[in-house]
Amino acid sequence: MDLLRLALYQPDIPQNAGTLLRLSACLGVAVDIIEPCGFVLDERKIRRAGMDYIEQARYTRHSSWEAFVATLTSGGRRLVLLTTGGEVRHDRFPFAPGDTIMVGRESSGVPAAVSERAEARIRIPMRAAARSLNVAVAAAIATAEALRRLEGFPDEERQ
Repeated sequence: MDLLRLALYQPDIPQNAGTLLRLSACLGVAVDIIEPCGFVLDERKIRRAGMDYIEQARYTRHSSWEAFVATLTSGGRRLVLLTTGGEVRHDRFPFAPGDTIMVGRESSGVPAAVSERAEARIRIPMRAAARSLNVAVAAAIATAEALRRLEGFPDEERQ
């Protein structure tokens, strides 16, 4: 089982998806892409954003929310939704091995039924005047905090 996974719910901006696939490659966190996407997944913009890291990223495409939930359930994974409406701050949340952090669509987040399915809803604290962070930035912040807590950062040795 992966220590941590990142799920993208129906992403609609290819540059953000590419950035998160690059994050996957660099930090060793697998990504679940829940379709339909708002773009063609192999679109040139994803390759440009992910650069040459795309080939190193580990990701799974799920044809629907239901297909993703079936995989999540069979793997015994906990779904943690990153949302501006989260009840718990990301830096106070007790991440556990096997968690899947999910981010919603850039344009609309996730539907209520998806939010209700999450076992936890977390948020990143921001100034009151701010609405939200870019989804790729928010996912990177939460993923890094979870890896820090789980002592799951990759080995930094370089050759």
